[in-house]
Amino acid sequence: MEKEFDLIIIGGGQSSLACGYFLRRSDLDYLILDDQETCGGSWPQTWESLTLFSPSKFSSLPGFMMPSSEGNYPSRDEAIAYLCAYEERYDFPIKRNARVTKVALQNGIFHIHTADGKQLKAKAVISATGTWQKPFIPEVPGRESFQGIQIHSAEYQNAEIFKGKKVLIVGEGNTGAQLLAEVSKVAQTVWATHKQPEFLPDDVDGRVLFDLATAKYEAEKQGKPFDTSLYHLGNIVMTPAVKEARERDVFKSKGRVSAIKDDSVVWENGDREEIDIILWCTGFGFATDHLSGLVPRDSRGRISTEDTRCKDVPGLWLVGYGGWTGFASATLIGVGRSARQTVKEVVEYIKELK
Repeated sequence: MEKEFDLIIIGGGQSSLACGYFLRRSDLDYLILDDQETCGGSWPQTWESLTLFSPSKFSSLPGFMMPSSEGNYPSRDEAIAYLCAYEERYDFPIKRNARVTKVALQNGIFHIHTADGKQLKAKAVISATGTWQKPFIPEVPGRESFQGIQIHSAEYQNAEIFKGKKVLIVGEGNTGAQLLAEVSKVAQTVWATHKQPEFLPDDVDGRVLFDLATAKYEAEKQGKPFDTSLYHLGNIVMTPAVKEARERDVFKSKGRVSAIKDDSVVWENGDREEIDIILWCTGFGFATDHLSGLVPRDSRGRISTEDTRCKDVPGLWLVGYGGWTGFASATLIGVGRSARQTVKEVVEYIKELK
């Protein structure tokens, strides 16, 4: 007979590993499906100079501390090495190169279809596919007619292709600021933002933000007000690269782009400016296409949940997609809390079925 798992986790990144850690304490028969060839989740696809916002001791998954980093903040390669070591340490059951294309529900059993034509069955599913595979670019009039190069930050690796070009960087968040800092060293850059960018104090990093976010979370749970005016949680973190770029005075936003015309962009005031490359640092949707036929989703791929549990489909959980699937669940240090609670709920759900 075809094997039926208690649980299948879709995705092989930090969220699935956190769930796997807590599953060690259960007797569930489970499998992690990862569409990548190697360990590290989406981290190997990020840009070369990317670093975390927090020191290593504040950037760990449950049970195993991240080693000290060479710099103030762990680099991309150090984060990858840590995730690979974490995976090896706990010997999770992972199947690689397994891209899930569809999840269906038949007679209370989930049927998980993969791109190679195979099908697996499970009593419960945790979707932990994150956001990286769903880059978002806003609809700007004329964007399709642009004759230059357009790339999203998800495709960015380094500044090599930008040398000597005039580059428009779109986005006022951390990614926009960090890539502007890097690209401005080798190219003429212009910054487009939806609103005026705001920067955090120099001594505020991801650890401080996590502590503030935790305090806000706890206050909201108790129905108490919380003043975040001191450090707005969405403001730009002053990494060493951003501080260096500030000294070069590169952080001057020209406001919003209202249209794109062939080889140029049109600003809100009507001015037209020629551009060679547009780098979109405009965020991501949610990589939940594999659930499209199973449960309603909004335009960005978001699904209605109560914490991590899907409201519409019993036996389905979503972990690590951001605030709507658990407090700080898209971060290394934050995902442990929602992973622990999710695994507890899954174990209880499977127990009730037996």
